[in-house]
Order: sequence, then C-alpha cells, then structure tokens
Amino acid sequence: MTDQLLTVALAQISPVWLDKSATIEKIKNSIIEAAQKKAELIVFGETLLPGYPFWVSLTDGAQFDNKIQKEIHAHYAQNAVVIEKGDLDGICNLARVHNIAIYLGIIERPLDRGGHSLYASLVYINNSGEIKSVHRKLQPTYEERLTWAPGDGNGLRVHPLKAFTVGGLNCWENWMPLPRVALYGQGENLHIAVWPGSDYNTKDITRFIARESRSYVISVSSLMRKEDFPSTTPHLDEILKKSPDVLGNGGSCIAGPDGEWILEPVLHKEGLLVETLDFNRVLQERQNFDPVGHYSRPDVTQLSVNRERQSTVWFDKE
Repeated sequence: MTDQLLTVALAQISPVWLDKSATIEKIKNSIIEAAQKKAELIVFGETLLPGYPFWVSLTDGAQFDNKIQKEIHAHYAQNAVVIEKGDLDGICNLARVHNIAIYLGIIERPLDRGGHSLYASLVYINNSGEIKSVHRKLQPTYEERLTWAPGDGNGLRVHPLKAFTVGGLNCWENWMPLPRVALYGQGENLHIAVWPGSDYNTKDITRFIARESRSYVISVSSLMRKEDFPSTTPHLDEILKKSPDVLGNGGSCIAGPDGEWILEPVLHKEGLLVETLDFNRVLQERQNFDPVGHYSRPDVTQLSVNRERQSTVWFDKE
C-alpha cells in the first residue's frame, strides 16, 4: 500500500548566517529539489532560519551591558521570523504547490510575547501549506539562554502524514524524557529531532529514541563553516578571532524502529539526503514493546502536560 511508504528528505545545509531573506531563498531551493526527488516530507535543522547564535560562545557573550553583544543580538532579532507578519508565507506556498510537508527550525520573534524576545522554534507545515504547530524550545541550553527565551508546551503536538504520526523536538529537548513521552502518548511513530549541527549530538540519541519508542527517528543537523559568516555580520572580526574552521559538521541520520541505522550520520556533506520509510516496520517492533501501550502502567505513573500558550498579559473580551 502506497500510504504505508513515506519518502523523506533531510536538508543538511548551511544558512546564509543571520540573513533571513537569503536563507529563505536557500530553503525554498531545497524544497523544490526535494519535491523533484519525490519527497513527501523535508526536514531542516534547528534554527536554520536565520542561524544558530555561534557568536555567544566566541565573543564572551556573558559580559553584562556589552556593546558588541547588544549590537549582534539586535541584528539577530532584525533577522528573526515573525510568523504573524507573513515571513513564512512563501515557504507555506511551496509546501502546498509541491504537496510536501515541512519541519523547519527557526528563530521566532512572536508578537504574542510582545515581539522582542527570541525563541528557538520548530514549525510544522503540512502538505496543504498550513502551519499546524509552532513548538518553542522548552529550555534553551547553556549559553543559548543569553539570547533565547524559554518556550511552553503549546507545540507538543503530533500530526498525521500518510500512515505515520509525526512529532518533533529541538536539540537537547530530545534528551528530556517527559516531552518525549508527551509525543509518544499522542501516537507518534516518526520522531523528528533537529540540531544546529554535530554528530556529537546525533550519533547516540537518535538510535536511543528509536529503541525506546520503537519509532523511526530522523535527526537533521545544519552545517556551519568559518566561511559561512557573511561579510555583513556585525563585529565579524571579533567573531572570527576564536572561530574554528568548522562549527557544525552535520551528522544528519535516520534510525529505524529497531534502533538500527537506516542512514548513518553524514558529515561535511551539504545537500539533501533522501530515504523511503515503511510504516509496517513500526507495527513489527511494537509487538514486543510499546512505551505508552501494552508496556506501560498508567495506573502507576502518568504524565500531565500543559499545552496552553503562555503570555504575560491576558485581556478580557471587549
């Protein structure tokens, strides 16, 4: 049955760093190429649009009231995605035209939180071009907290895609047991894990989640090299002083529901990685283990999830 097979494309690409418009064009080109390869789902890395905040660890980002940090952060905010203003409309249109679903990592500057703070968000766009969920990373990691705000549970949602049920998490959220369970409990059997770019992150957790959940797991990382910093970047000289030649080496990969590799981590290669997944393998592996089904004890342990979108201000209806 064709509904049981899903062709997926892993877009292991670099951003045009902190350039929203140019990075959107690069994303669009990848979507078109994926459609030409008959892909039905394309996945991009964490915060690819417009890029990961590499400068924080390279320029002493914890200095308080520092001019360099303020100016780079403002540049980052200017190039962040404001969904309410239509920044993703062109990408949504391509999803509809090419009948392809998309998971895209963005830096979001949402108006429902005042329009100034930044969130690492994972956006799901269905093959009709509709944004169905925006998951704001629950807990920024270490130095990320100097530029990103913590998100909420509103985006802990799954989506139907042919025979599959897909859900996703950002980077180290994939190490958080309870958000994983929140997705498992909704029937997830194709897990999307997005990363800024390193096999150090993907090589272990990808197979672990697959074995734990008996689901397919797709990990997608971006690439980032020293030459990928545009000349228009504020304080570029300061950033380059301590920058290694390679900041993100990729490591995109796919594990099957038995926890074994379908696609081992791919390093230093820019472009699309395309594979076809068979839903029936999920059912085969659930025969002996199902973490929220026959191998669970909800009478003993349960998880409560708050999916309310958080805001500082609520207004009564006028």
